[in-house]
Order: sequence, then C-alpha cells, then structure tokens
Amino acid sequence: MLAHPMKRNVFDIAVIGLGALGASTLWQLSKSGRNILGIDQFAPPHTMGSSHGETRITRLAVGEGMDFIPVVMRSHEIWKEIETITGKEIMTTTGGLLFDSGGKSWSKHGSEGFFKRTVNFAQEAGIDHEVFDAGELKKRFSEFNLEERGTVYYEPSAGFLRPELAISTQLHLAEKNKAAIKTHTKVLSISPLSEGGVKIMTNQGEFEAERAVISAGAWIKDFLPPTGKSHFKICRQILHWLPIKDKAFTLGKTPIFMWGFGEGAEDFIYGFPSLDGKSVKMASESFIERNHPDTLSREVSKEEEEKFLLEKIANRFNLIEKKVIESKVCIYTVTPDSYFVVDSLPDFPEVMVASACSGHGFKHSAGLGEAIADKLLGKNTRFDLSPFKWKPKDN
Repeated sequence: MLAHPMKRNVFDIAVIGLGALGASTLWQLSKSGRNILGIDQFAPPHTMGSSHGETRITRLAVGEGMDFIPVVMRSHEIWKEIETITGKEIMTTTGGLLFDSGGKSWSKHGSEGFFKRTVNFAQEAGIDHEVFDAGELKKRFSEFNLEERGTVYYEPSAGFLRPELAISTQLHLAEKNKAAIKTHTKVLSISPLSEGGVKIMTNQGEFEAERAVISAGAWIKDFLPPTGKSHFKICRQILHWLPIKDKAFTLGKTPIFMWGFGEGAEDFIYGFPSLDGKSVKMASESFIERNHPDTLSREVSKEEEEKFLLEKIANRFNLIEKKVIESKVCIYTVTPDSYFVVDSLPDFPEVMVASACSGHGFKHSAGLGEAIADKLLGKNTRFDLSPFKWKPKDN
C-alpha cells in the first residue's frame, strides 16, 4: 500500500486512455470511493482513436467466439442502467442483419465460418433470431440485393451504440463520483516504484498509483516491452456516408447490417440506418498494418472513396446514390486471433493491459470495464476473464 501524503498526484488506481474501455473502467472504479485517476492525451470523446464516427454495432450472437457473449450481454444491461440514470439514449435497438452471399465460407475477426458460428452461438445461448433466404429479405428490406443463393441471419436485439455519447456520459458519471480526469496529458513513461506501485511520467507532471490500467487503444505498443509489441497490429479504417433515396435505410425501419461476400477478411461491408434522414453510414474493414497512430493518415482520398464504391458497394444496394458525401478515419488495434488482451504486463504485475479490441470491442466495453474494475478491486468478476490473458507466445 502506497503512503498517501497530502498531495493530488497520488492515487489508488490510474486509468491510462479514456476511450471506450477506459471510460467504462474509470466510471466503474469511481463507484468504489477509492482515489481514482483517469489520463488521456486528448480530450475524449475525440476523433483520433477507435471510438468515434456516430455509431457502433452491438449484437448478442457474437461470431468471434462464445467467450464474448456474456460480456456483451452484461454490456447491454449496463447501457440500459446508464440510460436510466442519465435519461440519455446510448443504445438503439434496430434489429440486426448478417448476410452470407453463399459462396465459400468467409472469415471475420479471426473466425472462419463466421455466419455459421453466429447462428450456432445464437442457438447455444438462447438468443432470439431467425434465418431466412434472399427472397424473404427482399420482401422485408428492399434496400439489399443479396444473391439468390445467399442466407440471412436476423437478430431482433441487435442495434447500435452512440460511442461519443457513451464515453462522455461515463466520464461525467466518474467525475460526479470524484474521479480525477486529466486531459491533454500524454503519458511519457511508466515505471515501478521501489516501495511498490507505479510511477507515471507525463507532459503535465508526475503521478503515482498503486495500480494502473493501460487502455490506450492504438497507442498500446508505446507501453509494451519489445517482445509484446509484435502481437498488436494497427490498422486504418475508413467510414463513409452515402446519400439515400425515397426514405430508405430509415431509423425504425432498417436494421444495422453486416455482409460477408467473399472468402477474405476484407470481403465485407457493414452499415447503419440513417440518423440524419439523408444518408447511410457504411464501411468495410482493412487489415493492412500501419506504423503508428501518430503517423497514420487522417485524410481520405477521392481514390479511396471511388474504390469503396466500386468494390464494396458495387450493385449490392438499392435506393442509394453511388457517391460519398463524407468520410472519416478511425483505427483498429488487432491481435492475431482477434481476442482482447486483459492481463498484467509481463514482469510488472501492478500494471494491467486492457486493450486491443480488434475491431469488435465497443459493444463489449461496458461489461468489460466493469469486470476489469472488479478485478482491480479484488472482487469476483461476473464472467471469466481468463480467455483474454496474455498467450504464452506473447511473453
């Protein structure tokens, strides 16, 4: 136990990075009455990381693995809890569509046979769903041109989250619970204290804590030993907004959707019902490794937009204009198996890594943040965190 002199820079637990997972962890920790610190190099919510762009998909039958389903189920409960406390709508239930074009089995986030796995997990977990063909899809949702041989999974409980609102609301709740939040504060180094605990050097001074959580998203590699860096890959993603026709893709009518149309991990497109009544947000995924989030291009070229229209939009959709009216860049931090890493740093047990959400993390962030907080506070967690330990090859 660190001595607590009468100064503001000594804390029980520090959370480094206040995006999706950091904001959730900070709020959950703040409920304990302990002396909690949150640090971010920007002023969240912001547009530099992985948690912006208006919407994020949430779904219960998570094809990435059964290990994730208890996490997202708990997250849905917490989002509703936050909505009850604040009166703010963070989660909107639209239903969710998953399309398989009917070719060879396609992979997503490290999972081969993603469509079949999703159906199997829904059955195993007792998640309400339907499976039907392209003809039935056309009757229900005329926006989509799924191949005749294609198959549809429909989950009524799926929908989207508002990431910026989720983050800002949880940070506000944490501040109400007396958590200290330091924005525009870049962590330069972390090191062990001789008496136990963590020294955190920043551009705004030095802080100390008994424990620290690194939830820095794409900046996670800055805190890792050389042997751990190669386990994490930084990938640039592009979000696009396209004009709609005849009130298509309307909120309250059209579900969120995900569409695997080829064998490769990038043969994929997903999207959201219109929030502005004028456009639909659509995106694909890229797994090209980038050097560092600080040097990653935040601009989207016309060539990139045209390639998206040609290769991803193609003739798959009705009632849209084939042009891009806005694009934004965000980041995935990906592990080889697309699992999260929630575990202590090798040889530095006072520091927990809670990062690398591998492109499917926002939906899990509320439940995962609660579990991380419980673990740090010595409580039992609601679900097993052991699947997210460092793998032996990571050390």
